[in-house]
Amino acid sequence: MSMKKLWILAACAMLLVGCGKKQVQLIDAANFNKEVDGKQVSLYTMHNGDVTMQVTNYGGRVVALWTPDKRGSFEDITLGYDHIDKYLNNTGERYLGAVVGRCANRIANGTFTLNDTVYQLPKNDGNNTLHGGVIGTDRMVWDVMETTDSTLVMHVLLPDGQDGFPGNLDITMTYTLTSQNEFRIDYVATTDKPTLCNLSNHTFFNLRGEGGNILKHQLKINSKWALSVDSTLIPDGKFISVKKTPFDFLELHNIGDSINAKNEQLVMGHGYDHNWIISGSQSDAVKYCATLYEPRSRRMVEVYSDQMGIQFYSGNFFDGKSQGKWGKHVYRGAVALETQNFPDAINQENFSIKPVLNPGETYTQTCIYKFSVASSKQ
Repeated sequence: MSMKKLWILAACAMLLVGCGKKQVQLIDAANFNKEVDGKQVSLYTMHNGDVTMQVTNYGGRVVALWTPDKRGSFEDITLGYDHIDKYLNNTGERYLGAVVGRCANRIANGTFTLNDTVYQLPKNDGNNTLHGGVIGTDRMVWDVMETTDSTLVMHVLLPDGQDGFPGNLDITMTYTLTSQNEFRIDYVATTDKPTLCNLSNHTFFNLRGEGGNILKHQLKINSKWALSVDSTLIPDGKFISVKKTPFDFLELHNIGDSINAKNEQLVMGHGYDHNWIISGSQSDAVKYCATLYEPRSRRMVEVYSDQMGIQFYSGNFFDGKSQGKWGKHVYRGAVALETQNFPDAINQENFSIKPVLNPGETYTQTCIYKFSVASSKQ
């Protein structure tokens, strides 16, 4: 970050203190200065508009993300840790703030067939493979190719055979904070062998900050259909019409309204851990997917993507034992809204678009999280 931007942030912080408003509290970059697997890990600070974000190249993780509330008081609205060692020795939620892949979500029985070859993957989620396996993109140190006040370009090469997947998968990912208070993620990937590619971002949001649950957050999802799953959270080939079910988020309402309903899908997911089919998803254009809103602060994040699905995960496996940057990671203490292809699409006969990338092709994806303050209560 330039000295001019730092001076502006410091000046704003002094004003906020005088008004009794919370200021942006940057994590010390020295906390992330470490060599991991022979590569340098660092912490990068980005700022544009009203948003300040800190990112580490270990897993491309969003470590902190500060936005204002209705009073202009800032809060870090993501869950994470304040030191690289806590990520490296993490016994809690693995995917805090990370990019996940090479194939996001679950693959049934840790196996798939591609061009008549059967591939066996490590099983890291019961009998299934989750978010790329044992290593994945989240445990790789990404090379930083370019950095500015508002842009961070990272690159990683996932070698042929890593986590059982074929092909050297070459990924470039660009994080951009726009002047419109958007966090934009652009992915580009190529391969030298047919492989799977389905990347996603796993930032956990709590619009009131770490330490409380998200049951009074309100959610809207631009979808009339969700994917039904079995007891291991693998799609069972059925589609749920959300109308008059706990999965109906066509209008904003509290996440906690139906999360404990006696619904078989919610019981199997221990809450919400399902994929919704975004309306208009046949188009490759970036489209509106969802809104997360917190009434007390009036903070709001809107999600846009060119992907077909969005996974809504309600933090069902946080156990309150992990201490984050500012508070405990409590049960249902955050929301993940992950834009992606459908879970286990490679093995699902009725999913027409497979997450297959061939040599000579280019995988691209765009996801945008747009932050704002609602002008009045929703």
